[in-house]
Amino acid sequence: MNKEETPVLDNQIFAKKKFSPKPEWLKVRAPSGERYHEIVKLAKSLNLATVCQEAKCPNIGECWSGGTATFMLMGDTCTRGCRFCAVKTGNPKGKIDNDEPEKIGIAISKMALDYVVITSVNRDDLLDQGSSHFARTIETIKKNDPKLIVEVLTPDFKGRRDLIEKLVHAKPEVFAHNIETVERLTPKVRDPRATYRQSLSVLKMVKEIDPSRHTKSSIMLGLGETDQEVIQALKDLRDVDCSVVTFGQYLQPYKRLLKVIEFITPEKFQWWQKTAEDMGFLYVASGPLVRSSYRAGEFFMKGMIEKERKENSHGS
Repeated sequence: MNKEETPVLDNQIFAKKKFSPKPEWLKVRAPSGERYHEIVKLAKSLNLATVCQEAKCPNIGECWSGGTATFMLMGDTCTRGCRFCAVKTGNPKGKIDNDEPEKIGIAISKMALDYVVITSVNRDDLLDQGSSHFARTIETIKKNDPKLIVEVLTPDFKGRRDLIEKLVHAKPEVFAHNIETVERLTPKVRDPRATYRQSLSVLKMVKEIDPSRHTKSSIMLGLGETDQEVIQALKDLRDVDCSVVTFGQYLQPYKRLLKVIEFITPEKFQWWQKTAEDMGFLYVASGPLVRSSYRAGEFFMKGMIEKERKENSHGS
């Protein structure tokens, strides 16, 4: 009997259910290596938060050993309380490090990166949701190194077009915002202020403001979604001209957060990759340990953007 024939009821997300140990394909080596420890020390010395650490990303060893990291702006405390996320929830009460954009620039220069991902916690305590700080960080990074490719993974900024425009005008090459899950499960999975339709509107606005920006989103699997619901989510993303999508396995970071309903097999992730590619997505990263800021996807986007830059320079 397949997944479509046995849909999972909403309330099963909260059911007390015992699972067998994680499948072999979800086991990773503990992070190690000289490069990894250098980045740990660098982030600590500059008082920088990385989503790699705060969100307990399973790829931290692979990415950091390869010299790639995703920096998280405006602290390690989010004003929202999504039920899948390991990042701390609270009220920073307007506190912000105004020197952070320059610190990020220093960190990037020492890491010798050519592709960087910048994300942030939600900052509903700030009048502009932190959008000016986010935009200034992008501008500072690009001023220091114009050739650097910048991907941003943003909050929804309450769906405010004026705030989204600030980031788009700072010209990150890739603008990512995650829908996280299918529409039916969104109220149970995400903070009530983060709606499915609002996230779609963010991606739509980015393309309306600047059609040349690449937009990207991510879907977690294993929360009780049906195949039909995921396909509808992909259709919704294509309807707003989102060109890059990633699929990953939801893993429960803490006992207080949502339980895993299903461990998706690598074969099913391959099926989702082909399905999304057939629907017209420019690039798809799909696998149990794939996350939104996944290194393989960054390499693909880097190659594509550098090709576009060459074509634009020849045409000018």
